[in-house]
Amino acid sequence: MSKYKYLEVKKRLGVTNVFLNRVDSQNALNEGLMVELTDFCSAIRKDVKTKLIVFRSNAKNFSVGADLKEPRSEQTKLYQWKHNRGKDLIQAILNVEQITICLMHGYCLGGAAVIASACDFRIAEKNTKVGYPEINLGMNLNWLGLPLAINLVGISRAKQMVIGGDFHDADQLASWGFIDEVFTAKNRELCLKKWVTKYSSKPPLVAQMIKRSSNELAMTLFKGIMHMEFEQFMLTTSTEDQKKAIEGFLTKKAVEFEGN
Repeated sequence: MSKYKYLEVKKRLGVTNVFLNRVDSQNALNEGLMVELTDFCSAIRKDVKTKLIVFRSNAKNFSVGADLKEPRSEQTKLYQWKHNRGKDLIQAILNVEQITICLMHGYCLGGAAVIASACDFRIAEKNTKVGYPEINLGMNLNWLGLPLAINLVGISRAKQMVIGGDFHDADQLASWGFIDEVFTAKNRELCLKKWVTKYSSKPPLVAQMIKRSSNELAMTLFKGIMHMEFEQFMLTTSTEDQKKAIEGFLTKKAVEFEGN
């Protein structure tokens, strides 16, 4: 019996596939799913048999982002500050020594886009839509999402994505460098197999050392600068305007999420 409620984990021949499995909610990132993903990433680091990890989805979409329908926490601001589930999750993904691939399809929004950007590589079906709608809800992007986006696409295009708040398709993001390869639905497993075969065949100790050094070089300065991002987010999460924006967003996008 699986230890996880919202994840499905399959291991075979040095490769671990972890499926987001909150299907009825289009993998909206509630606290339970984030805690389970964080636990998985922390535990898999010690698995010397796993050389490569694939993050993927059992739902129609990779993930529609934060679960805006989840009841707001009744805990104090101090408690929330000390339990930043999202940032803990992204840090856990970045700390995974094994090579990580995010297989994307459908919507990949907000926190889900940050999860994808924290992986080593991103391959995406042509129907993939990636966006950071936080600004349209009166929120700043946190979870280290901004520096991760800048690392992938550069500062100008990161501003377009994060300040613009639009959804970008897979082909455009492949040309920008956010996505490493685009595939058709028919060729999904063939594309994944190519990436898995290549990177799982590399000497694991050397590959994981190079990955760790690369991540440290890319993120050390950003981590120092971005330490206040969650504090800024907390200061904006209780306004009436934001509540109205969230309600409007959910109404507008509900049909799109279900139909995709």
